[in-house]
Amino acid sequence: MFTGIITGVGVLRHKESPGEKRDARYVIEAAAGTAFWADMNSIVIGASINCSGCCLTVVEHEANSFSVDVSVETLGRTTLGSWSIGETINLERALRIGDELGGHLVSGHVDGVAKVTDRAQRLGSKCWKFHCTKEINRFIAQKGSVAINGVSLTVNEVDGSEFGVNIIPHTEAVTNFNMLAIGDLVNIEVDMLARYVARLREMS
Repeated sequence: MFTGIITGVGVLRHKESPGEKRDARYVIEAAAGTAFWADMNSIVIGASINCSGCCLTVVEHEANSFSVDVSVETLGRTTLGSWSIGETINLERALRIGDELGGHLVSGHVDGVAKVTDRAQRLGSKCWKFHCTKEINRFIAQKGSVAINGVSLTVNEVDGSEFGVNIIPHTEAVTNFNMLAIGDLVNIEVDMLARYVARLREMS
C-alpha cells in the first residue's frame, strides 16, 4: 500500500524483454539527493516499490539501483511496455505503519492508461487534462482522488471522457510531470473506494 506522495525519481538503466520462461526485467537507478535515494540501504529483496503507479517487487538490489520483474499482464495494461532506457520514473516506498498518510490510499494496481490532452498555466500551477476510457471514466469524480503515474491528485473537473487536475510547482519539480507532453500516456489508478462502491451497486 502507498500514499501517492512521491519521494524521489529514478531512471531506467537496463531492460530485458520477456522470454518463454521469464518476465521482463528492469533495472532502475535512483536519483541522488532525494529522500528515496537516502533510504536505499533499507531496501530488501521482496520489497514493494511504486514505480510510476505500478507496484513492483524488488528481485535484486545494489547500492544505487534495484531490479524488478515485470509480467506480460503489466506490460500490456500499463505504460511500462513503452518505457525506454533513460525513462524518468516516479518512486515511492511502501507505506509503513505510523507513516503520515499525506495523499490517499494507493494500491499500485493500475486500472489502465490515459492520454494527456492539454496543459495550461493557471496562476502558479498548471492545469493538466487527460482523456480516459469509459471503463476508467465512471470512477472519476470531481473532488475525488486519482493516482496519475503514482502521484496522488485531486480531480478538479470532469467533462465527458476528460478530467482535469492542478499540479503545483513542487509536485512538477519532484516527479516526472516535468517530462510529460501532450499526447503522452500515463498510468491511472482510480480511488479504490469508488471501485468497490461501483462493484456493490452492480451486485445489488
